[in-house]
Amino acid sequence: MGTEAGGPLERRRPRVGVVLAAGRSQRLSMLTEGRSKALVQIGGVSLVERAVRTLERAGCDRVVVVVGHQGDEVGRAARLAGGNVEVVHAPNWEDGNGASLAAAEDAVGGEPAFVVMCGDHTFSANALDPLLDAGGPAVLIDDGPTPEAWGEGMKVHVERGHATAFAKTLDERAIDCGVFVLPPAVFDAARAGAFEGDHSLAGAVTRLAASVPVWAVPLSADSWWRDVDTPADLRAAKTLIRRSLAKDTDGPVSRYLNRPVSTGITMALAPLRIPPNFLTAVILAVGVWAGWSLSASRALVGGLLTQAVSILDGVDGETARLHDRTSRFGAKLDALCDRMVDAAIIAGLWLWSWDDPSRTFRIEIILAAMIGWAILSQILYGPFDVISRFDDELPPATALLGARDSRLVLIAGVSLFDQPVPAFLVAAFAYLSSGLHRILLVGRRGRGDADAGAPTGLSPPDQVRETA
Repeated sequence: MGTEAGGPLERRRPRVGVVLAAGRSQRLSMLTEGRSKALVQIGGVSLVERAVRTLERAGCDRVVVVVGHQGDEVGRAARLAGGNVEVVHAPNWEDGNGASLAAAEDAVGGEPAFVVMCGDHTFSANALDPLLDAGGPAVLIDDGPTPEAWGEGMKVHVERGHATAFAKTLDERAIDCGVFVLPPAVFDAARAGAFEGDHSLAGAVTRLAASVPVWAVPLSADSWWRDVDTPADLRAAKTLIRRSLAKDTDGPVSRYLNRPVSTGITMALAPLRIPPNFLTAVILAVGVWAGWSLSASRALVGGLLTQAVSILDGVDGETARLHDRTSRFGAKLDALCDRMVDAAIIAGLWLWSWDDPSRTFRIEIILAAMIGWAILSQILYGPFDVISRFDDELPPATALLGARDSRLVLIAGVSLFDQPVPAFLVAAFAYLSSGLHRILLVGRRGRGDADAGAPTGLSPPDQVRETA
């Protein structure tokens, strides 16, 4: 790393990204029917829109989309991503992706470096981070590709950490992932290649590497990418994206029961682009229906709806992640509605044990429980947020009971036996035991921190995260 004035040079990520989305598509023609491959959708999001969002998430303030075949439609799809998107038409796009890159020269003028991404490539979250932090011209490579990817991929010759040549005919293990950080000098290299009849991006970067070092940055082990060229590639990309909707914090019930169903529902609904907050409201309605059915002694319907709520609870969050529509308001609304659903179900179990309560009484109790629990959850939001930070210290059994998906599946299972009192007691035990254990953990941690002269267990979030 270079230094200046005795300190390290600041390495800034590129501010501008370029998406090459001008091509037609040959091997996907049976699916595209002559339309641009960039318009192919995965989870309700076109490939070009997904590429733009990937660059925006990586920190690009502006994204230039180079279009050719069906350029107007591709441009409209790209702008659905929002943000600062500029569409540039490549007049000679049919010559090759190097000619498409050349069309972006004026749009990226003045930038010391910019990101170039092939529009038919998909990536996992944060897959581009190592590349963008390289601090200079670089290419993201896969040094352990599958045989299928290797057979189709652009091979890369790497010497001492630098990529020196790109060609499909090379006998090299590594292949490029279709995303680069490049300097303006690449346009001179592209012109030199075009003069020799080579209009490929690979040719331009190879010529650039002869005079400018290009780092070869390996894809991290926990990341994935996919080049969508064939129907098999498209199916594989859909599978990868669907799997990415799960969370690392999922418990066994969510991982093995709920997510396989909820992600299927999410992917099926995705083309409708339903707002996640609307889905949250629908899930709340299903939860109230579950509580109402339990209060009316409908064991089968109430039990099934309770488990349905547990499954559907993932759909709004999955949709938000799939369409890059996550927000603090959405997260708070989801948490609030979860508490109201819990209250409706617990109230329904309690009313179930009564001897035929009136409809009016059931409505009053369920509404009162929902409103009261919602208010209480907002009052205790801060302490509960701190308490939740100690979940990794809970015993396995308590952690399992403390997870909402586990509680709901227990309630649903016991309810199906048409036993209201055991169902209510199981629910009460699951909620109270996990909550009490968390409170005791915070108290014990607070005493330990006080003895050590540190802040108490209810310390600022940053400190809690640091010690948790």
